Order: sequence, then C-alpha cells, then structure tokens
Amino acid sequence: MILSNKTIRSLIESGELLIENLTEESIQPASVDFTIGEHFLVLDEHSSSGVLDMNSKIKYREIYADEFILPAHSFVLATTEQYIKLPNYITAFVEGRSSIGRMGLFIQNAGWVDPGFEGKITLELYNANSLPIKIKKGRRVGQFVFCLMDEATDNPYKGKYQGQEVTTGSLISLDNDKAD
Repeated sequence: MILSNKTIRSLIESGELLIENLTEESIQPASVDFTIGEHFLVLDEHSSSGVLDMNSKIKYREIYADEFILPAHSFVLATTEQYIKLPNYITAFVEGRSSIGRMGLFIQNAGWVDPGFEGKITLELYNANSLPIKIKKGRRVGQFVFCLMDEATDNPYKGKYQGQEVTTGSLISLDNDKAD
C-alpha cells in the first residue's frame, strides 16, 4: 500500500520515519519530493584499464559544487540533500520527476530503498539529450514513494551503503558472489 501525505506526516511526527532537510511543501499527496545535493562523483576514466570490472574497486573523481553541467550522453552520481531512515516495515521507491525526464535527464538509484535503510540516497543521473543539462543544488528532481509492507521484516537492511552521507560509488567489488 502506498502511503498518503497524512500517513507520511504522522510517521514523521511520531519519529518512526525520519526525513532530514524536509520542507512542508515537499510532502505531496502520495510522495515526498527530494532535492539534489552538492556532492557528485564522476568515473575516473584515466585510472581504469579501459574496462570496468565488477571484481575491482571503481575509482571516481569527487566534485563539490552548487552547480554541475552534465554533458550530453553522460553519466554522473549525485546525492540527495535529504537523509532518510526507514523503519523495518516501510520501503520506498525513488522516482525522477516527469518534468526532469522530459528534458532527457534520467534519474535512478536502482529504484528501491529497503526497509531499515538509513542515509542519503545516491542517484544515478544520465543525460540522454544531445545538449548539456545544468543541475543545481537544492533543485527538486524526484520523489520518494513510501510503501507499507504486509509485515515488518526480520532482516532490515544492513548492507554496504548503510549510513551514507555523501554520494557513494559502486561497491560491487565487495560482494561475496564474485565470479572468477
């Protein structure tokens, strides 16, 4: 079940759901808007052998900026200004705003936040347009859609991205299911 603005407000007021850097205008009928932060990661193409390997640490260049120009057909990691903490019975979808998508800016984070997750959300941004797109800190770019689970999980998220406070690059090389 998708949570309404009334339920979201109630959960925030009770402390069961934490969303830092939230404004009253951010709470929509069935979602909460999120804004882009000032921390970006760009793949360090000069440090790789020309091929990304899921078994090796991926290197990034870190950028702090109030404004970032994303070139055409390019990719960058960014973070939300909002820090969230989900109880073990709520999950969230991360959705880009339609108005942003209509510009050719695709926003993703694998689309899902597990119950028990805590931290800022790292976003994968891709400019599908033929023109660069200016991305400004504090701009509404997407929304969290919260869902009530049929029951609380007995195994809330405790993964490698727990507690992230800045944009976090891929940590896939830490996975236990590596193929040789």
